Amino acid sequence: MAMTLRLTDEETELLRRRAETEQRSMQEVARAAVREYVGSRDHDDEVDRAAAWVTGNFRDTLDRLGRA
Repeated sequence: MAMTLRLTDEETELLRRRAETEQRSMQEVARAAVREYVGSRDHDDEVDRAAAWVTGNFRDTLDRLGRA
C-alpha cells in the first residue's frame, strides 16, 4: 500500500543522514523505524495485559507481600 509521509525539513535531513550512514534508502530506514515502533508498542501492550492478569488473579498474595 502506498502512502504519503510528510516530514519536516529537519526530519528529512535526519532520515537522509541515517540512510547514508547505514547505506540504505530513506524508505528502507523509515519502514524499519515503523516496524520497530509498532513492535515495541505491541510488546508494551502484551506486558500491560500480563500485569493486569497477575494483579487480577493474585491481588491477595500481592497485598500480603506488600505488607511483609
